[in-house]
Order: sequence, then structure tokens, then C-alpha cells
Amino acid sequence: MRKFLLSLLICIVVSSSAFAADDVIKVGFFNCLTGQNAFGGQLELEGVQLALKEFPEVLGKKIELVVVDNKSDKVEAANAVTRLINRDKVSVIIGTYGSSLAIAGGEVAEVAKVPVIGTSCTNPLVTQGKRYYFRVCFIDPLQGAGAATYAYKNLGLKKAALLVDVANDYAVGLANFFKQSYTKQGGEIVSDMRYQSGDQDFTAQLTEIISKKPDIVFLPAYFAEGAIVLKQARELGATFRFMGGDAMDNPEMVTLGGDAIEGFLYTGFAYAPDMKDMNPVAKKFTENWNKAFPGKAPNGNAALGYDAFLLAVDAINRAGSADPEKIRDALEKTKDLPTVTGVTTLDSDHNPQKDIGVLEIRNAKKEFVGTVIPE
Repeated sequence: MRKFLLSLLICIVVSSSAFAADDVIKVGFFNCLTGQNAFGGQLELEGVQLALKEFPEVLGKKIELVVVDNKSDKVEAANAVTRLINRDKVSVIIGTYGSSLAIAGGEVAEVAKVPVIGTSCTNPLVTQGKRYYFRVCFIDPLQGAGAATYAYKNLGLKKAALLVDVANDYAVGLANFFKQSYTKQGGEIVSDMRYQSGDQDFTAQLTEIISKKPDIVFLPAYFAEGAIVLKQARELGATFRFMGGDAMDNPEMVTLGGDAIEGFLYTGFAYAPDMKDMNPVAKKFTENWNKAFPGKAPNGNAALGYDAFLLAVDAINRAGSADPEKIRDALEKTKDLPTVTGVTTLDSDHNPQKDIGVLEIRNAKKEFVGTVIPE
């Protein structure tokens, strides 16, 4: 009798475990939750968590979010994706902030044949030649051209200088795309200066740039270094304008840079909580964010985390399955999906064609200036 009861108990436990597993679809998330890029990664996680709260199920099954910190490190990014695939058995992965981290993690996912949806990894190499990597953000050729177009056409600034972190894939790529578009439109690059990630003193580069008298300096930096550059430039008496990319979208810029941040322009995703003519998804996102995180403003990173989750759920729904290969096939056919940052349709390279937003720091706060069509 005891053997019979033990066998029956084992059967019940095994059956219950199988039932529980069958009732759950695992979605992985790898991002910078610590390290240099933690601010962006945390916001993207909060965007995903907000979306999960609103859409906790798909195909009648509970969605389980499995979160792994890539520590803002390339090796850790590859390790994080390996863990999500091999240990946690996720069906699809969301992440990450930082193109170099996405590229490192993407190599692992490509071999394992598990789809990944990038959040704010804008370098073209993230999806180029990849079958399993997709993204919800625009790519740097568009962003760089958008910044150049706004500087040259909208502002009428004819001479530009570049200040670029040569150790950062994002910065190098974005600077090159700005340069190509700016010169094509008729602008002149009067100085092209370089520095290394982690540098704290930019006096030499800024002194050289000041001597060339540009109208604007394009600075595709991350917010911490960018704020230091702006502060040192003003201390040296620089009067030209600065413009950066989406990696500068961080309220800590003002804290770090103080008055030197005033008037700083940067390109970003077409979302801000104060923007006019919001689409219905953006309105709902903003309302729910304000309820969930009172006193903390959302930004483009949070919106992209939310959008990536919507993309994953939509693909799972259309696939009718949690099988990674079927989800991949469904992602490839994503068309006209309403998201916070605009209607999302993925092209043959797995990239969305989205508006380029322009923001400016005014009175120590960011304001959404509008959108620009890259040339």
C-alpha cells in the first residue's frame, strides 16, 4: 500500500509540474541593470514590467518574465543570453540597451535559434545578416541623418565638429552617419576629434574644436560623459551648440552638467510624456506609467521596453505557439502593429521605419521639439 501511495504521489507531482510548465510561456529579458548603462536598462525593464501587468497572458497561458542582468558588459551579455536559453528555456528574449551588448548576445541567440527583440540597440550590425534578431527602435543611419538634417536644414548651421568615443560602436557608427548626411547636404565638418570611454578630461579636444569655430558639435555620447563634455566646454567659453543622440536621454544629465546642459539638442524616439498628438497606445502607456511610477517621468527607453513586449506578445499570438522558430517566423511578418513609438512594421532586415524625434533641454527640463525626416 505504501509503495502504491508513493507511486501515486510521484505521479501527481510529475503531472502537476508538467501542467504548470504547460500553463506558462517564458519571456526572457537581458539588459544593463548594473554598470555604466544601468539607467537605460532599468527604464526598459520598467517598461516591460508595465506591459506585463497589462498583458499577463497570451494564448490562455501566464507569461513568466525571466530577468538577467548583463552588467553593461559584452561578455556578461553573451552569458546572460546563454543562461536564458539553456537554463531558463525561454521562448523569446527582449533586450538590450547598448548595441555592442546586443551584438554579443545576438551571436549566442543566432546559434541557439531563439528570437530576440532589441529595445534601444540602434547600430545596424545588431540585425544585419541575422535571422533571429529583431528590434523596435530606429537604426543609426536614420538617426544620424536625422540629426544632420535638423542641424543643417532646420537650424541652418553650416559648420559642424565631431567629438567621438572611438571605443564605442554606437558612438562611432552614429558619428559616421551624421557626417555622411551633413556633408551630402552641403555642410562642412571643420573638426573630427576622438576620445576613449572613461575619459574625464576633454580640454585638449575642446580647445582644438573651439579654434575651428563650428556652429554645432555633434556628440554621440552616453549621458555621463556627455554631461562632463558640455560642462567643460562652457567653462572654456564655448558658445556653439551641442547635439547628441538617444543615449543622452537621461534626466541625470542636468544634475551632472548643470546650466551647461541648457539648449542641448538630441535625437530620440518619437515619444515624450509632454508631446502633442499622442497616439492611443502612447496615451494609455503614459497614463498607466504615471499610476505605476508616480513622480518618475517615462522616456523613450521605457516606451521601447513596453513596445518590445507588445511585439513579443503579438508574435506569440499570431504564431499560436510558444515555439521559438514559429515566433521568429511571426516576428518577421510584423505589420502595422500600434505601439507607443508609432505604428511598427518590420522591414526585410528586421528593422522598423520610425520617425526621428528631436528634444531640447529648456529651463532644466527636456521638451519634445518635434520630428524630422532624415535626408
